[in-house]
Amino acid sequence: RHCTDVLCCIIFVVVILGYIALGIVAWIHGDPRKVIYPTDSYGQFCGQKDTPNENKTLLMYFNILQCASPLVLINLQCPTIQLCVSKCPDRFATYLDMQANWYNSSYWEYYRQFCKPGFNNPRKSIAEVLRDEDCPSMIVPSRPFLQRCFPDFSTRNGILTVANKTEFKDGEGKMRNVTVLREAANGINSVLDARSVGMKIFEDYASSWYWILIALFIAMVISLLFLILLRFTAGVFFWIFIVGVLGVVGYGIWHCYWEYDSLRGVPGSDLTISDIGLQTDFRVYLQLRETWLAFMIILCIVEVIIILMLIFLRNRIRIAIALLQEGSRAIGYIMSTLFYPIITFILIAICISYWAVTAVFLATSGEAVYKIMANKTPCQYANAMCVPETFNTSNVTKLCPAAQCTFAFYGGEGFYYKYILIFQLCNVFVFLWLVNFSIALGQCTLAGAFASYYWAFKKPADIPTCPLFSSFGRAIRYHTGSLALGSLILALVQFIRIILEYLDHKLKASQNSFAKFLLCCLKCCFWCLEKFIKFINRNAYIMIAIYGKNFCTSARDAFFLLMRNVVRVAVLDKVTDFLLFLGKVLVAGSVGVLAFFFFTRRIPYISDEAPSLNYYWVPLLTVIIGSYLIAHGFFSVYAMCVDTLFLCFCEDLERNNGSASKPYYMSPELHRILGKKELSSKKAKR
Repeated sequence: RHCTDVLCCIIFVVVILGYIALGIVAWIHGDPRKVIYPTDSYGQFCGQKDTPNENKTLLMYFNILQCASPLVLINLQCPTIQLCVSKCPDRFATYLDMQANWYNSSYWEYYRQFCKPGFNNPRKSIAEVLRDEDCPSMIVPSRPFLQRCFPDFSTRNGILTVANKTEFKDGEGKMRNVTVLREAANGINSVLDARSVGMKIFEDYASSWYWILIALFIAMVISLLFLILLRFTAGVFFWIFIVGVLGVVGYGIWHCYWEYDSLRGVPGSDLTISDIGLQTDFRVYLQLRETWLAFMIILCIVEVIIILMLIFLRNRIRIAIALLQEGSRAIGYIMSTLFYPIITFILIAICISYWAVTAVFLATSGEAVYKIMANKTPCQYANAMCVPETFNTSNVTKLCPAAQCTFAFYGGEGFYYKYILIFQLCNVFVFLWLVNFSIALGQCTLAGAFASYYWAFKKPADIPTCPLFSSFGRAIRYHTGSLALGSLILALVQFIRIILEYLDHKLKASQNSFAKFLLCCLKCCFWCLEKFIKFINRNAYIMIAIYGKNFCTSARDAFFLLMRNVVRVAVLDKVTDFLLFLGKVLVAGSVGVLAFFFFTRRIPYISDEAPSLNYYWVPLLTVIIGSYLIAHGFFSVYAMCVDTLFLCFCEDLERNNGSASKPYYMSPELHRILGKKELSSKKAKR
């Protein structure tokens, strides 16, 4: 063994040190409070403890009509005074009405809470108030969203209303239709509906999180039991997998038919999905016969596809089971490999956490930037930067009496602030590189451990002590550069795909058909390229673990070795992947069915323990997806084992002939099942 791809190793270490430095700089300049708390026109956080705004957690806009869209509001770029308030207005009111009823102290006390702090002159003329922006000319019934006050829009019979009213009195005392607020609040209805659904989902997670954890723990136990049992009954157990999946899908077909038939004659059940349109309450769709019919047809198609694949690939499945039996023996001798995915998961979790924290601090970097805002009067200094402490003594107040120096955004003019976007892109790219490196390290470590099993002439006597730990040490000590090079190539392709996705999102509204077509082709090509590189990298890491060569040489050797055995690669490897996928589906499906009966209170003895939910599919989908990912983590060990043994087997066939001087290293069972034809032909030639 010797160090491979040293230059890439050095670059990788330097990049990691630079990434740490970037994180430190971001943590120094960033302030997450800018994300947590909204900021008023004076650069103060709303709702922050130990400040005058501690009890004022919401941000209100003096004149929301000056805001072009909700996105402008959310980004704090609305050209009107923004003030921290303790609650949003709950009624229509104007400053003119307040002056007409100034003798009514309760009217003024309510209105003044939406004025600038310290203002207490209800007799001040409306012109002066609007000029100095002491109070809003009108207030609109609002409700909080993202800690900001938005008009309380709703639609009744297709008519837009605010607090159930279609007209309101503006700041000049004129009656106006609420549709004039539509432009300033474009899209608010859908956003608020999404918020309502989001809050219900959050409530469901809050009331069912511990049951979700229990279900995921059950999925982990089932996955471990499956892997342990595969050591002894790989063939029988995988046929059980197949029958189990067929049974789960069959039950789904029966249940969909039962629901479809039980809704016969129920009022409204014969409506189509297109009739009711898009609904935020998904339970509405489950009351339609058409929904259950669609589910039943989909499951029937899946069932037929699985059965046809089993019929035409039955012989290849037997061969794949032989590989799995050999893999079961290898894992049986190296049981520590079952728990290595936990290490990979921890490394990836660290990368994700570091990236997320750094991204937040980068996004919140910068000092408060103030700009001059002119109030309805032209001013040559409008949108120019200003300093609040010296603004009142500057010439701007003389030339533009109505102008004010208000908070605009967070930023700066220095080198660091100008290149925040570049730093964010670097953060994403290095994150991809580190995640791919963590996966590559796991693949190379497992491949080295399983290769030590295969190339042990007398199994298990010749298997080295602590093969997994030894393989991990070799990968880190000698092949960090090679793993970094392979993960760098993959990270570059993934980074390009992210850019293409961003461009596709930006061009959705474009009418340029050629640009859309070209972008679609590029996305497809880079998707295929990513899949190909992942396949090459995986086998290159196996060759690195076996021979200790550099990345390029290992990738070339692995590619040509696979091409010389292309039929086996195409059939055995994919059939094995299919069987392992069936195992994942069975784990996720069995736990999912159990969770379905529990959350829908259909298990008699523990029905009272089930939490009350808005959408039972929220914890159900979480359990199914989480169970599948857990099963994937454990079954990935098996997949890596089979791939490693397969490459070792191909190398064994090419380098040895079964003679005393060149004996085969494969086990007798693998020798008999996989190499029967090749060995017979070689003996005939001899």
